[in-house]
Amino acid sequence: MAFCIALWGCAAQNTSRETENVPEFVLTYAENQEEDYPTTQGAYKFAELVKERTDGRVEIIVNAQGTLGDERTVIEQMQFGGIDFARVSLSPLSEFVPELNVLQLPYLYTGADHMWKVLEGEIGDRFLNSFDYSGLVALSWYDAGARNFYNSSHSIERLEDMKGMVIRVQESELMSDSIRALGAVPKQMAYGEVYSGLQIGEIDGAENNWPSYESARHFEVARYYTIDEHTRVPELQLAARSTWEKLPEDYRDVIRECAEESARYERRLWREREVLSEKKIRDAGGIITQLTPEEKERFQAAVMPMYQKYCSDYTDVIERIVEAGKT
Repeated sequence: MAFCIALWGCAAQNTSRETENVPEFVLTYAENQEEDYPTTQGAYKFAELVKERTDGRVEIIVNAQGTLGDERTVIEQMQFGGIDFARVSLSPLSEFVPELNVLQLPYLYTGADHMWKVLEGEIGDRFLNSFDYSGLVALSWYDAGARNFYNSSHSIERLEDMKGMVIRVQESELMSDSIRALGAVPKQMAYGEVYSGLQIGEIDGAENNWPSYESARHFEVARYYTIDEHTRVPELQLAARSTWEKLPEDYRDVIRECAEESARYERRLWREREVLSEKKIRDAGGIITQLTPEEKERFQAAVMPMYQKYCSDYTDVIERIVEAGKT
């Protein structure tokens, strides 16, 4: 009898452990970059932390390489509850939350320190809290560096070098109009189509950061890269509001905490990856040009009408952002 009681006790204990490890929620996360990319690694860190800190009760499955669709499609699916979490750029997001256009205005920041000073303060919190009617919940900022122009035909050293070039842009009217203001022709195109578009001449160039340019191997078909840092567009980790409202409050607190921690992790990886990507491109024979300060001012002047056209209702916050770069 003693043996049977002991055996029953062990079985009950094992059953209890198994129950503890059964997830209450199994949730999806969409990411369009490659497995080794900093934002993808940040997503995996986020999922790992959430699982660990909920004792396995919340499991997040990361789907990388755009397997759940391009960013705009992902956003739309999240609004209907088809995807639970994602990391997306502000460019497609601004179509649903217009105030985000402020953060992608061309030549808004003096550099990375200026941007993070803004995002980690009261202004950044204002933007995180601007998603009320979007069907989305903003969790944390991810770094995406500075975006620069690249193309397959010639170096861009002067504003006139942009004239007539067909440049791929994200699904953003602000970015399309900015390209027109610089004398080029915008073409909205999914990220996954850019390589073939460059290869067959459907587009002449595109614009992106060092790691994306290198990771997607666009440097193989567009070796002219011009450093102008026209935008520093951060990216966001998001939750679908329908998913968020189903989660108990204590799980929400854990998820926010993990999102912020994964963002710090992603930023460290980003800094390291930028250095490696630039070196790899230079070693591969990339032709790198940096705009002179005088020429950069001409680019800035050309796109200034975008501030009024897209953000006339937010002049107060733009002024605060600009002032933050002076102190």
